[in-house]
Amino acid sequence: MEPADVETLPEGAAEKLEAEGIAEFYPPQDAALEAGVADGESVVAAVPTASGKTLIAELAMLSAVARGGTALYIVPLRALASEKKAEFEKWGDLDVQVGVSTGNFDSDEEWLASRDIVVATSEKVDSLIRNGAAWLDDLSCVVSDEVHLVDDAGRGPTLEVTLAKLRKINPGIQVVALSATVGNAGEIADWLDAELVESDWRPIELRTGVHYGSAVNFADGDQREVPVGSGEKQTAALVGDALDETDDDGNRGSSLVFVNSRRNAETAARRLGDVTARRLSAGEQNDLRELAAEIRDVSDTETSEDLADAVAKGAAFHHAGLASEHRSLVEEAFRDRLIKCVCATPTLAAGVNTPARRVIVRDWRRYDGEFGGMQPLDTLEVHQMMGRAGRPGLDPYGEAILLAKDRDTMDELFERYLWAEPEPVESKLAAEPALRTHVLSTVATGFANSRDGLLEFLDRTLYASQTDDDRRLRTVAADVVDYLVANDFLEESDGTLTATSVGHTVSRLYLDPMSAAEMIDGLRQVADDETPSALGLYHLVSRTPDTYELYLKSGDRDTFTEICYEREDELLGATPSEFEDVAFEDWLSALKTAKLLEDWASELDEDRITERYGVGPGDIRGKVDTAEWLLGAAEQLATELDLGVTLAVREAKRRVADGVREELLDLTGVRGVGRVRARKLYEAGVETRADLREVDKSIVLGALDGRRKTAERVLENVGRRDPSMDGVSDGDGGGRRTTFDRASESRDGAGTDGDAGSGGETSGGGGAGGSSGGTDADGAGEGDDRAPDTDVFDDEPAEETDDGSQANLMDFG
Repeated sequence: MEPADVETLPEGAAEKLEAEGIAEFYPPQDAALEAGVADGESVVAAVPTASGKTLIAELAMLSAVARGGTALYIVPLRALASEKKAEFEKWGDLDVQVGVSTGNFDSDEEWLASRDIVVATSEKVDSLIRNGAAWLDDLSCVVSDEVHLVDDAGRGPTLEVTLAKLRKINPGIQVVALSATVGNAGEIADWLDAELVESDWRPIELRTGVHYGSAVNFADGDQREVPVGSGEKQTAALVGDALDETDDDGNRGSSLVFVNSRRNAETAARRLGDVTARRLSAGEQNDLRELAAEIRDVSDTETSEDLADAVAKGAAFHHAGLASEHRSLVEEAFRDRLIKCVCATPTLAAGVNTPARRVIVRDWRRYDGEFGGMQPLDTLEVHQMMGRAGRPGLDPYGEAILLAKDRDTMDELFERYLWAEPEPVESKLAAEPALRTHVLSTVATGFANSRDGLLEFLDRTLYASQTDDDRRLRTVAADVVDYLVANDFLEESDGTLTATSVGHTVSRLYLDPMSAAEMIDGLRQVADDETPSALGLYHLVSRTPDTYELYLKSGDRDTFTEICYEREDELLGATPSEFEDVAFEDWLSALKTAKLLEDWASELDEDRITERYGVGPGDIRGKVDTAEWLLGAAEQLATELDLGVTLAVREAKRRVADGVREELLDLTGVRGVGRVRARKLYEAGVETRADLREVDKSIVLGALDGRRKTAERVLENVGRRDPSMDGVSDGDGGGRRTTFDRASESRDGAGTDGDAGSGGETSGGGGAGGSSGGTDADGAGEGDDRAPDTDVFDDEPAEETDDGSQANLMDFG
């Protein structure tokens, strides 16, 4: 079938598709069209990566828009939301308006009503429903990308309940679910009342195999000689082999290497840089040096430096410990084939567009905390990784290769992954942590007003369609209702369930009710004549289920036990006994997380924080975003319950959001002035916004290291009448500028005795929607899409004062 044959598309759409080289549709796209995807019919498309799933969605959404409707595209990750928005914006030529929304969980985002296609994460859509976004009533098409992630214990229940709610709000809505090939796609289609389109077709060949000895043994029986030299690793040999083979256009083959931890990703990239560096052209070397400089500018941390060093050699690593800017730069350069090899943790396989000619699954086991050891990855997850191999239009083929050290392992890999069908997708809804938030929101938003009505709604979920015995769901739902009633989030009278005022607030704020209960209890313990400290508030939100605490590593227990007792009077709640091992360790893990936040809010520079806590810059920003969100929720709860601590909570929130001490909060309220610039301005004698509007421009220019455009933007943003820097000299603009005495800046408890230890990987968490996004083998959480988006950093790279200081660099002592 050709684009011109689809009569339901908007005028000009077929011509645009043809201009992009789509003369005819792929077989899975033809099958979806035959199933009615462009005619408003619901379809589940279970087809391999790179086989045209996104275009199936576009055909449905564009046809819905042509009929006068609105389409919603649900993605599992924020990064994927931005990518899809950029992809769909090409339809702006046809007057199709695209919007994206991922953060601000307490907003109905009414502006999205003016968009034809809206891209959002499942958590964001859930929050829009809770906040009564009226425009959702007008949806005619919803697309669920990577729908097989309903199997994920973290974010799966949110996607499942959100789809159930959207279908109840709009009984005739078209649902298009996109999935990898799974073992029970028919069950998903039955749940969604959709036609199933299932295919193994790919536009280019994907060859899968296992490297053992000196050859790759492919599943089709072929072999490819890839000898491993003396002292050489299998991965290095395979990466070098891919680069040594060029296609008809002279392009070298790129490699994507999947490993099981952040640490392994960084180590592998460092080693493989020696392989890629030998195969770079002079032009590529120059381009990579420029890219490395951009990466160094993103963050003044060891992680940023290590990444830049690897990139300069043509290799890179990719994991959630990186800042989002790091990840974007790496992904773009890899897609452009400038970076030749990326070593990544498995989250890169979750939909982000990063194909390679050769995928190497180096590590097929990952540490499982519950099991207490290394466990094999699921077949579906490995298939997702392998599906990244081969890019239509750029690669003549794709290869996905696992590694074996002996023949028995090779046989196991063939049986477990290459010849095996992926596991069936199973709902994870019937667990108390998942149901707490969804039961409350279901009642608060009017989808149910009794226990029977609640079960009737839950009967619309995948869980209900997959089980013949609903006793577990009934039991868990009853326990959750009892908990919500006991904590005054729900009221029950004569069989009728209603949300209390605070219950409505908790639902609207997208909190796990257990997080809300913890925060309310802690805030109520503050005496009328007391003001809680920032550390106490950071510790309070850090011990909620919605925060991913830092693990205690070797030596941390003693260190943070000492800090705990030194500052026990600041902590909101009773410290558990040291003999209560689990409770006390959780308390200390939350304290370690709170100390990271306190260090950030005391202006300790990013590099020292990453070193002290063993985290990456992405982890810091994730913790900051989550703390800001939870403290904002605590502020609203304190106001509603008249707890008398609203101002203290608000200041703690602003300090952690901006990463500064109290005296800089006025300056960081100016757009373009982050924590580093604010400190420089303050030390130059510019202490307030009013000062910025009146002070001699040379002082501002000097404090901002002579950056004229930056100074002009800052002055314009603060409302200065004439922000121009024409004719202004910064030669003597230092004014009262002084060196920032790190050792003297120890107020607010920034310096404490002891050593933080080297650990700092993220431990469990979850809460409402529980978007853990998976974990690395070293325990480092791979991202939390729960916290709203924020931007608390300077628009340009962090700059240091003349003596290299940025903030208090004291260690714990």
